[in-house]
Amino acid sequence: MDMPGALLYKQNIGDRRYRKQEVQAYCFPAIRGGVCPVSSEQDLFIRAERLRYRYTLENGVVEALSGIDLEIGRGEYVAVIGPNGSGKTTLLKHFNALLKPSAGTVIVSGLSTADEENFPAIRRQCGMIFQNPDNQLVATTVEEDIAFGLENLALPSRVIRDRVCEVMRALNLSGLEQHPPHLLSGGEKQRVAIAGVLAMRPQCLLMDEPTAMLDPAGQREVLEAARKLNSDQGINLIHVTHFPEEAALAGRVLVMDQGQVVRDGPPVEVLTDISLLHRLGLQSTVSAELAFLLRQGGMLLPAEILHDWELSEALCAFALKI
Repeated sequence: MDMPGALLYKQNIGDRRYRKQEVQAYCFPAIRGGVCPVSSEQDLFIRAERLRYRYTLENGVVEALSGIDLEIGRGEYVAVIGPNGSGKTTLLKHFNALLKPSAGTVIVSGLSTADEENFPAIRRQCGMIFQNPDNQLVATTVEEDIAFGLENLALPSRVIRDRVCEVMRALNLSGLEQHPPHLLSGGEKQRVAIAGVLAMRPQCLLMDEPTAMLDPAGQREVLEAARKLNSDQGINLIHVTHFPEEAALAGRVLVMDQGQVVRDGPPVEVLTDISLLHRLGLQSTVSAELAFLLRQGGMLLPAEILHDWELSEALCAFALKI
């Protein structure tokens, strides 16, 4: 059965005429060779060097991040997967200075997160979307909620109105201006939360399992909205998710375990490394998992199968050879 990410994929490019090079072009900044090449400092948006983060519990100190080295270029769409407790959300919170490194450095658009004077500028550039949209909705109408952050910046009323209208159109929220946010669907609530961040004109959206509490329709709405922001406006997306079908939509996938990045590369390489994923207690897409089982049973299928249409074509090709 298809997961939400796969449904979105089919809705947008699920035509069998597509081939891998076209999928890679669709899936935002394509990367090869395991790590995204950042050609110059100008192309670099986030850099973490020897990043460590520790917190103290009653029974001792826990190291949540263990010496991470990472570069993310401008405009990238990066998915982050890993088992519970692997450090995904902790890493995400370092990118907008919600957490400060215990050791090492994090640089966001040339600004160090260790310097508290940089916090406002970093947080304007990196907006965060949390799992539960109700935790980010603060006003009595959609329009007021989206305008909340702009009003705190003391921007002129005309600028606020223009920005609110702009992001509502971009996220297909027009007509809901006077609706109470608590009466919206889950997908609409999350899009309002995204709109409130987007109105601040960030360069990056940090998304911490934004679809986890949504039904399939809401998941599709949020994923499509995020995809358009990346492809149309070049906004960075860093998306923590437990859904492999959602990770497959990104241009790059990071796999985390025990506070370290253990795999980094394009989805077609990372999400078809079934042995690694299973060792970490993770799953790949339904099609990749089924293809893996069929190969174990002796069927000669390509190792790069990730999406349902790829599996369908491979099975048809195999049947023609029998």
